[in-house]
Amino acid sequence: MLAAGALLYFLPLPGLLPAQRQLLAVFVATILALVLRPAPMGVCVLVSMTLLALTGTVPPARVLLGFSNQTVWLIFSAYLFARAIGSTGLGMRVAYLLIRRFATTPLRLAYAVVSAGMIVAPFVPSDTARGGGVVYPVTRGLAQAFASEPGPTARRIGSFLMLVCFHGNYLASAVFLTSMVANPLIAQFAMKLGNVHITWLGWLAGSSVPALCSLAAVPYCIHRWHRPHLHDTAPAMALASRELAAMGPPSRAERTLMAILFAVMFGWVASPWHGIGNAYVALTGVCAQLLTGLVAWDELLAETKAWDVLLWFAPLIMMADELNSGGVVKVVSEALFVHLHGLPWIAGLAFLVLVYFYIHYGFASMTAHVTALYPAFFSAALAAGAPPMLAALPLAYFSNLNAGLTHYGTGSAPVFFGAGYVGEAEWWRIGFLVSLVNVAIWLLAGGLWWKLLGYW
Repeated sequence: MLAAGALLYFLPLPGLLPAQRQLLAVFVATILALVLRPAPMGVCVLVSMTLLALTGTVPPARVLLGFSNQTVWLIFSAYLFARAIGSTGLGMRVAYLLIRRFATTPLRLAYAVVSAGMIVAPFVPSDTARGGGVVYPVTRGLAQAFASEPGPTARRIGSFLMLVCFHGNYLASAVFLTSMVANPLIAQFAMKLGNVHITWLGWLAGSSVPALCSLAAVPYCIHRWHRPHLHDTAPAMALASRELAAMGPPSRAERTLMAILFAVMFGWVASPWHGIGNAYVALTGVCAQLLTGLVAWDELLAETKAWDVLLWFAPLIMMADELNSGGVVKVVSEALFVHLHGLPWIAGLAFLVLVYFYIHYGFASMTAHVTALYPAFFSAALAAGAPPMLAALPLAYFSNLNAGLTHYGTGSAPVFFGAGYVGEAEWWRIGFLVSLVNVAIWLLAGGLWWKLLGYW
């Protein structure tokens, strides 16, 4: 890993200062460490963060800035919501209702949960909030209902459900203009830089056909690549009916939690009007859980997975932000634009989209990716001769689809990955395979659909 970082340090990237090269080398070495796991993830990231401070690569005052990032605390809050949903029995109730209605096969059950996430997507403008606060607790409850826990029983059905529901969550972000916080920012960039007006319905029109293809294909492909060991789920439907009868009507704790969850979801939906960040809306919900006794303070302190994610994800956010603000990402991306000279605009646009997509291996946030790279890549696509709307929309949709590559590429990824059902190697393998499916669908089927819409 250190050798890889040292090799990267000496790559011919004119314009990078020594400190910027050091930062890039440490970041890449850290990512390799997260994949190869020579030590726990928290240890690897903590060592990298400390090394950046000791060497002066990043000013010490900025090394800890990742812990002030709102996305980090939104992820932390998601774990506490999941804990309350589990401890009150609400998660099991929702899981049993889904099983009773849809669990004829594991694949059909997965489609049902992904569809439920799609329904709420236009109203919850945060991949992290929707995935961590809504989809993940239900997925976790479903796995528990089938006696599938991290470890020996993970492949029973839990790991399959975690993978499908995670990939379904960020796919939903690509469908609507209001389903990911950076999507409206993309529309602003397109308007300012290319006079391209992307409306809510226009975004949906462009995404509808390729999104439906992806939502049909991705769960099926994951079912083939990571087949659950449980095949016959029909007996579970009868079991779910018996368990629901035994549970009776919702308890006071369940009703209280439902009220808190609906209030938090309303807060997320109404965030454009009240101006309060999604993280603070979620923390308000956490405070309500503590004050009503749904979660005790000692239980919060004992939520080791939430604290673990907080400790390894925050420094990654810091390093990615430093790469962006320090101009490293700009230098690396512009070095790739020299390959566009002499290419037809279709080939040039495809090249830009693919580079834009896979460069997300170096990002821990979709919003950071958009802010850092969308204007440059959109302008490059226009300069290559691509029609304005066609230059704007594929980059917009792939700003969401790239989240599935890694276990840190978006705020919801550490939540699903942190459940412990899927290891890093398998997570990255499935992420890369799914990326190939999405690239094929959105560039080929999407390209034909956009031709019919008159975008080129």
